[in-house]
Amino acid sequence: MADAIVLISAESQKINEAAQAIVEIPGVRDVYSVAGDIDLVAVVSSAAFDDLTGIIPDGIAKVDGVLSTQTLMAFKTYSRKEMKAAFELGLD
Repeated sequence: MADAIVLISAESQKINEAAQAIVEIPGVRDVYSVAGDIDLVAVVSSAAFDDLTGIIPDGIAKVDGVLSTQTLMAFKTYSRKEMKAAFELGLD
C-alpha cells in the first residue's frame, strides 16, 4: 500500500470545481479545503508506489484550475484504530 498527502494550490475562482474533480480520481480518498498558503489537501492511496504516478502527476496536477502540487509520501501510518487493535491482540 502506498499513501500520500498532496498539497494543492489552485486558482481561487476554481477551488470548488477542482476539489470536486480531484475527489473523482480513482485512488483519491478525501479532499479538504484548507486555510493558509495551500488551497486543497488530497489524501491518496494506491496498491503500489508506481500507481501514484497515474493519480498525482497524470491526474491531480492536470485538473483544470490546479496551479501546483507538493506530494508528501507516507512511510508509516499511525491511527487510533490500528493502535487499539494492536493492543487488543497483545502486541504491546
